Amino acid sequence: MAKKEAKTYQILENPPTAATPTKTVIDEDKTSTAPPKKPAGRLLSLDAFRGFIMLLLAAHGFGIAALARTPADNELWQILDRPTLQWISFHFTHPDWQSSFVPGTRDPAIGSPWLHVGVSFWDLIQPAFMFMVGVSLPFSMSRRESFGQNKLKRILHSLTRSATLVLMGVFLYSLSNKSTHWIFPNVLAQIGLGYFWVTLLVGRRRWVQIAAMITILVGTWVGIHTYTPPADASPEAVNARVEKGEIYAPPYRQWSKNLNAFHAFDVWFLNQFPRPSDVGEFKYNGGGYQTLNFVPAMATMILGLLCGELLLSSWLPRRKFWTLVLIALGCWAFGIFLGATCCPIVKKIWTPSWVLFSGGYVVGMLAIFYLLFDILPFKRLAFPFVVVGTNSLLVYFMGELITKWLAQNVNRHFGWAIDGILGWIASTFHILNGSQVPPEEAGAFLHAAFQPVISATSAVIAIWLLCYWLYRQRIFIRV
Repeated sequence: MAKKEAKTYQILENPPTAATPTKTVIDEDKTSTAPPKKPAGRLLSLDAFRGFIMLLLAAHGFGIAALARTPADNELWQILDRPTLQWISFHFTHPDWQSSFVPGTRDPAIGSPWLHVGVSFWDLIQPAFMFMVGVSLPFSMSRRESFGQNKLKRILHSLTRSATLVLMGVFLYSLSNKSTHWIFPNVLAQIGLGYFWVTLLVGRRRWVQIAAMITILVGTWVGIHTYTPPADASPEAVNARVEKGEIYAPPYRQWSKNLNAFHAFDVWFLNQFPRPSDVGEFKYNGGGYQTLNFVPAMATMILGLLCGELLLSSWLPRRKFWTLVLIALGCWAFGIFLGATCCPIVKKIWTPSWVLFSGGYVVGMLAIFYLLFDILPFKRLAFPFVVVGTNSLLVYFMGELITKWLAQNVNRHFGWAIDGILGWIASTFHILNGSQVPPEEAGAFLHAAFQPVISATSAVIAIWLLCYWLYRQRIFIRV
């Protein structure tokens, strides 16, 4: 049976066969007849890594953080250990400001900065997302070049994609407003603002790419560190709290929430745009996120670009793996060094130390996925993630727009089945023994008690099934 043709904005290509005819390639006003370049094949570990991150994002952490907020007098805690779940839930939430901690703690004031080697896993989701954009760039550019696209067309495509991603991010931010809300901290907007500039580094010499990354990091540090917050600036006026660790003492006060150079830029920049009537003048971002975060975030994408070109090289797989491990350890250690000496590790303004600290973690994650799915014989285990990873943009939008609707409809149609399964589990494993819940109500009780987890899981299962159908139909949504 003939293989179905991929229906996509950007076709998911397979490497050409030996029978592929030659093409006439027009580039830079020079015409020559040459066989097209063989495109880079897809990297299984990258698709699996992307799918893993997108599943977590679409599922909103599988409702674990919401479950941990269940009142202390709820009978749920007869089944689960509350302190343990609250410790787990820390890894599915964003800390108030400081992003590094002594392992086992959640207070950034505890312990020496040199021991702040731990991080909330949820803080690594966006760095992983942006890092993977960089990793995929050399593969994407290789495929486009193999189609005969000249350099000008590739640049125009990158510029168009950047603008589209920014507008998508603005669209998502504007959904709850009366008119367009021109604000850019959304991950899609952040990627879009930096994407074009990073594509200009694809294929450049390694020292040029590294020099660009260092320039961004040093320039960001100088720009923030030399800024002086207004003497009369009130933390309370910009939604910052000392007790939450959002305000640093001198000499690092200029790295505080909404008292930094990036915030000052946004107070000027965002008020140049029309503002929704239900929002009014921009005074601060409630979470402390800023537009200029995209500048140091480009360094995260460049780190991904370096790793992507490494994986595209002719090196032996084991050498690639160990190089990724060394890069991860080096970035992680240097990030801790910067955090302890001159630059707080803060994800919400993407500080240079955060670029390296989080970069160590995400490069390490990529190394693990590469080991499992591109070196060791576990390729089949990657399939559930690959199904999602090949339609990551669609999954992101569904996760942002329709998860509640999906969860409600799954419960409406299959709530009886969920209750029955949970009732059988309670009976088989004696989960509610000693409680006042009658056996015939066990399923409904567990459904209500675990509602955040069940809703998130049911929605993401529905998303996965749609992605599976699209995968089987060879339909892949691209920008």
